[in-house]
Amino acid sequence: MKNTSYIGISLVILIFGIIFIPKIVDRVSNNDVVKSDRLNVNKATPRPDEMLYIEQYGEKKKVPEFSFVNQEGDTITNEDYLGKVYVIEFFFTTCPSICPVMNRNLVEIQDEFKGEKDFGIASFTIDPAHDTPEVLKQYAENYGVTNPNWHFLTGDRERVYEMANTGFGIFADEDETVPGGFAHSGLFALVDKEGYIRSRADKFGNPIIYYRGHVERNKSITEGGEEPQINILIEDINNLL
Repeated sequence: MKNTSYIGISLVILIFGIIFIPKIVDRVSNNDVVKSDRLNVNKATPRPDEMLYIEQYGEKKKVPEFSFVNQEGDTITNEDYLGKVYVIEFFFTTCPSICPVMNRNLVEIQDEFKGEKDFGIASFTIDPAHDTPEVLKQYAENYGVTNPNWHFLTGDRERVYEMANTGFGIFADEDETVPGGFAHSGLFALVDKEGYIRSRADKFGNPIIYYRGHVERNKSITEGGEEPQINILIEDINNLL
């Protein structure tokens, strides 16, 4: 009788464990908790080169609506980029640190897609008081910008910062303590032809979200331990095109 009771108790514990132990397994990657359903065998882990959507509150994240003036004095909106795959950056022309690296990287990307009418770049200045269309045009010429879909955009300061910090989650702010007077992350966002923000998966199957635009393409690794991502960005642009 005792053996029968032990067997019965063991079965109850086993069933309880299967039903009530949480299905969600937490892993930690880059200080972020990664959640995966260990019982959902039909949900395959995305490949590292698979293009994912960025989701927020269960919805695919799109580029927020915008309207700014470019280096030619023309008004450019998010609708002008529909039908194009494009990269977004936040920068300023007098930046003495990461912006030159970012824009050299973007010129290399531009050259990779020379003649591709469905590829573009949107560069939003975080110093619109200084970066007028005239200043932006000279800056573009200095960097050898030739892609007609690469717009250097300036406009209302509050709207620019709202775009960066809320619309994209790419940090930008005024900061007198840093070189140039502005702090920003140096990240690139990739947008598909329908206006959705996209990225590839990391090794855990989660979207990397943004690409390190401030790390030179030919660097193997930086002193801070960051690897360049321009080559994978080029691959992902190709995938979306």
